[in-house]
Amino acid sequence: MKNLPKKVRSKKLSSRVDLTAMVSISFLLIIFFMVVGELSKYKAMDLGLPDKDCDDCHPGCIDATRLYTILLDKNDKIITYSGLLEYPTHLTKEIGFGKNGIQKEVFLKKKEIQNYMAAMGKYKSGVIVIIKPSKNSNYGNLVDILDEMKIANIDTYAIVNDFTPEEEKLLASN
Repeated sequence: MKNLPKKVRSKKLSSRVDLTAMVSISFLLIIFFMVVGELSKYKAMDLGLPDKDCDDCHPGCIDATRLYTILLDKNDKIITYSGLLEYPTHLTKEIGFGKNGIQKEVFLKKKEIQNYMAAMGKYKSGVIVIIKPSKNSNYGNLVDILDEMKIANIDTYAIVNDFTPEEEKLLASN
């Protein structure tokens, strides 16, 4: 038996795999998907919807005294009126931008309508502002008015592109 050839055993190679690159790639993928997931979230504004607990009114009907309309015109001109233009509760005003202009007027109108609605027993109802930019107004004026709505903490406002014939005459006369 001594003459039998001996088995030659091969050297065992190291079975360790270097995972450094795999760990780096996995962290990069995790970071990538976290960033993409954050960027893909919808960015939306809060909308002021009509009151659901209105017991003495029909859905979609509002008190015209709550309306305050802001018309934006060329040369940084603003025309405002309360209520409906056919039956305005106050005369139309032409004012400008700034602290003593539209900002002061919006605060006064908000307080006036809140006092009126509180006297009617509707404490949750506030002013509804309708912003109507004309074709001659610029985008900066619209952004400034939206900033004023945020500063005055007005919850319910809308940007409307339709003009009634009376409003078109009002803009043309000024």
